[in-house]
Amino acid sequence: MRHRVAGRKLNRPTDHRMLLLRNQVTQLLKHERIQTTEAKARETRRLAEHVITLGKEGTLAHRRRALALVMEKPVVQKLFSELAPRYQERKGGYTRLIKIGPRKGDGASMAIVELV
Repeated sequence: MRHRVAGRKLNRPTDHRMLLLRNQVTQLLKHERIQTTEAKARETRRLAEHVITLGKEGTLAHRRRALALVMEKPVVQKLFSELAPRYQERKGGYTRLIKIGPRKGDGASMAIVELV
């Protein structure tokens, strides 16, 4: 039974999956738009929304928790100085997921994740 088990395994070992998602969240916050498979996009979206919520709080503890997830310090600075004030009045839903159809090589469903 899978009761209360959240998230997708993405066919990877745990350490590889976590590093992949951390890297994707970092790139999303850095470039504000990434293209990936739909399953990875949904998982990246979950983490990115959480990190942006940490940025809105703005305390030292929240900054350290964001640094534990985001892989580059300048991206965390951008999160707390530019992105968090942009979403201060918003209660959630900081990202948008746009499906763009199958990938040419293997037919995987692709999607674009972007910040609203």
